Amino acid sequence: MDKLNKKRQELKKKFLNRQNVFAAWTSLCHPSISEIFSRAVVDFVGIDIEHSTISQEQSQRIIAACQAMGTLCLPRIASHNMEMIKRLLDSGADGIIVPMVDTPEQAEKLISWCKFPTRGKRSFGIARAQGYGFDFDDYAKNWNDASSLIVQIESVTGVENIDKILSFDEIDGAMVGPYDLSGSLGIPGQLDHHKVIEASRKVIDACARHNKACGTQIVEPDIENVKNAFSSGYTFVVLSSDVFLLWKWSEKMKHLINILGDTKKR
Repeated sequence: MDKLNKKRQELKKKFLNRQNVFAAWTSLCHPSISEIFSRAVVDFVGIDIEHSTISQEQSQRIIAACQAMGTLCLPRIASHNMEMIKRLLDSGADGIIVPMVDTPEQAEKLISWCKFPTRGKRSFGIARAQGYGFDFDDYAKNWNDASSLIVQIESVTGVENIDKILSFDEIDGAMVGPYDLSGSLGIPGQLDHHKVIEASRKVIDACARHNKACGTQIVEPDIENVKNAFSSGYTFVVLSSDVFLLWKWSEKMKHLINILGDTKKR
């Protein structure tokens, strides 16, 4: 637990110092994927529960696989749900990523679900996170200061309230959700539209003002576009995902097959 707690504190420090942070992302349920991603020495692996069929039981296996490889794991929950957060945290998650955060009232409620008293209302339990009892005292003592809470800003309302949302010390950073943001702006899918860029800029600037981390996800990361993300003000980058990687591989292989598949006609 001492080693895991140290890693949590190091990640939180990186977020709050606005250092470069790298993440992997899994939407598929097999722990082997996260073990492979961990070999890249990312700072954390995110579990996309929001847009996948990953269950609570599968999430715990992924969390355990990540931590066994020395990598932290931050699930993205499917909705603002106290029970889901409680069960993921008791399963050993090192923090939580929350989609669709629009108001400071929502942020305050999320904090209360994630943090122990007196900074929150999370209930105490005995499960994997607490070493099934063996690490209870250490976990309970360090959790509030070591765990990470990242909110996703994905709507016009969230952008308008960004300063109020980031005013809470317990919020470690914000992640821009450009697809949903484009929908909220009435231009779905137009990620390069000036309205999406301007709204994202407001979140980036607010994170800088409040000394919070600011994140984005890149579908096909390379040195150039990751450097561009950092230079534009983002401080952590999700480097593609298992689904994105398979999608792009399949696109390329489809093209290859279309060119080389019917060689008899040549």
